[in-house]
Amino acid sequence: MGWFKRLREGIQTATQNKREAPDGLWYKCTSCAEASTMKELSENFYKCPKCNYHVRIGSHDYFDIIFDGRYKLHFEDLEAVDYLGFSDLKDYDSRLVAAKKKTKLPDALQVAQGKVSRLPLVIAAMDFSFIGGSMGSVVGEKISRAVDICLAEKTPLLIISKSGGARMMESAFSLMQMAKTSAKLSKLAKAGIPYISLMTDPTTGGVTASFAMLGDLNLAEPNALIGFAGPRVIKETIKKDLPEGFQRSEFLQEAGFLDRIVDRKDLQEMLSDLLQIFAMKSTEAEEAA
Repeated sequence: MGWFKRLREGIQTATQNKREAPDGLWYKCTSCAEASTMKELSENFYKCPKCNYHVRIGSHDYFDIIFDGRYKLHFEDLEAVDYLGFSDLKDYDSRLVAAKKKTKLPDALQVAQGKVSRLPLVIAAMDFSFIGGSMGSVVGEKISRAVDICLAEKTPLLIISKSGGARMMESAFSLMQMAKTSAKLSKLAKAGIPYISLMTDPTTGGVTASFAMLGDLNLAEPNALIGFAGPRVIKETIKKDLPEGFQRSEFLQEAGFLDRIVDRKDLQEMLSDLLQIFAMKSTEAEEAA
């Protein structure tokens, strides 16, 4: 890329050019390069019918897949503010306006409450299409308030992570969310309310170093990239080739960082089974008390 193009468009990364839930009539898989219709893709839970590659999807797609039907959105009025007057090639306010216009979302995380097999669940799901799913103060505040709902109603929490890490445009405000979300999740643990973490492609940076890895159960989709620093950064630092599949779900499960890898088509059924177990254990505990 020529210097003049970088100056005009900014530096592009591989993840910036990937699209969530692609539109149009046809979809060409970025993994096997085979083509399928969008109808086939959507009916297959947005997985490639040929190779089972899990296409990156958004928060509302997960809500539709997981909940029985209707669900209630929370905290849609929370929006980021440029407290620091940040500017590089574009000022932060302009980036926020562009992201909202492109995604029709208020920020990089949405919270919804509904039922799975008639059992209550609160889901906080991230959207990579909103500034790379970056974690800013709004993301942290939404997770904090989602925890408050779970504490008040004794409802399990599921966080679906999909992020490039902390939002650099908010500097320390962004990094503070790591401690904030971790502290709030500790309240769930003390109250004995289950927290399930589902990591999807990619889950990196400060998100991995905070709430994404703190689940009572840590789950992941197949072949999801999960880690703090990226593989290229690590390779350049240690000057060695990394193991095959390094920082992918399967590698992390083998190393003991994940409890289970879940195919998207099995996600609702698995969550239903878990919620039934949680409900049964909760009833037994109340009777014993």
